[in-house]
Amino acid sequence: MPDKKRVLFLCTGNSCRSQIADGIINHDFGAQIRAFSAGTDPHGLNSKAVVVMAEIGIDISGNRSDPISKYDGVSFDYVMTLCGDADEKCPITFGRVRRKHIGFDDPPKATGTEEEIMAVYRRVRDEIRRDLGAFFRKELEGKSA
Repeated sequence: MPDKKRVLFLCTGNSCRSQIADGIINHDFGAQIRAFSAGTDPHGLNSKAVVVMAEIGIDISGNRSDPISKYDGVSFDYVMTLCGDADEKCPITFGRVRRKHIGFDDPPKATGTEEEIMAVYRRVRDEIRRDLGAFFRKELEGKSA
């Protein structure tokens, strides 16, 4: 069995989008990919992200909000930014790695009733699963052929 591909998801706070991506990719592609997440300015795991992930059977409650410096010297196959701020601040010290930016709305910025806010979290979770899933399915098919 070939080694798993390694991906680092980056956002500013490493509280929501990167945590959701980490959980989904480890769940959906765990046999082929090992995902990690970090932030340029981490500020804790978002409790609403934990709730919407639990709704689809993925437990991220034990995840930590890590600074990007935790991964200094670690090699990755992919470094993916999920917000514009992290894309701009991502250091170019990852060497020969595929860098990719796929941006998503920031659920913690949602406004409205609790129901409307949670709908944004669910929409972004589903978009992350759809878009990152499509990207990695294509990547893995291309590499295994």
